[in-house]
Amino acid sequence: MIEVKGIAKRFGAVEALKEVSFVARDGRITGLLGPNGAGKSTCLRVICNVLRPDSGAATVDSIDVVADPLNIRRRLGVLPHSAGLYPQLTARENIRYFGQLHGVARETLEPRIDSLIERLELNEIADRRAKGFSQGERTKVALARALVHEPSHLLLDEPSNGLDVIATRSLRGWLNELRLDGKCIVLSSHIMQEVTALCDDIVIMAHGRVVAEGTAEDLKHRFGQASLEDIFVETVGHP
Repeated sequence: MIEVKGIAKRFGAVEALKEVSFVARDGRITGLLGPNGAGKSTCLRVICNVLRPDSGAATVDSIDVVADPLNIRRRLGVLPHSAGLYPQLTARENIRYFGQLHGVARETLEPRIDSLIERLELNEIADRRAKGFSQGERTKVALARALVHEPSHLLLDEPSNGLDVIATRSLRGWLNELRLDGKCIVLSSHIMQEVTALCDDIVIMAHGRVVAEGTAEDLKHRFGQASLEDIFVETVGHP
């Protein structure tokens, strides 16, 4: 379980996060939904300890992310908004490098890499350098890299970015499998259809704040709206 408790983060005069709180539970997909600039990516960066909060706290399985960062990184698989691959390494080498960083034993690592390459349909580019990859190819390799150490929690920043329709459907199917496997998954998106199709719990953010949260049905009942899109427009327009 991931718990965010009253997190605030400022960059100079800009308040990126203002007392943000929510809980993401195991075996569920929690979606951070909001327009660009809402604070979604900043929130994910605080959870994975890339940024330190100015106040508040985040915990993973009750472990404070600031107090024990190494333990947190073992538990988290992170797909950043920018895939951040090493361009001179092949897809396979990028995945292997992160497996080694996480201490995965060699006899375990190589079969796991093969399995990820097969599952994400990366066979054609597995031994090509990442420098010439398309956005969709970079995203899929970055996802494999995030999963190579078999983390119990996943943080995905706009995971369908650059994927075509077929690859997006495949990704959704795999995320559902990972959820059924008991993983705690938090993803950020500004795409309504993606959140509706994937997420058990929804956290709507605007202007650095949580403006609404709950399941899709809870939100529809609370706001008296038939669609998540109408709820989104109402809450984001009146934070």
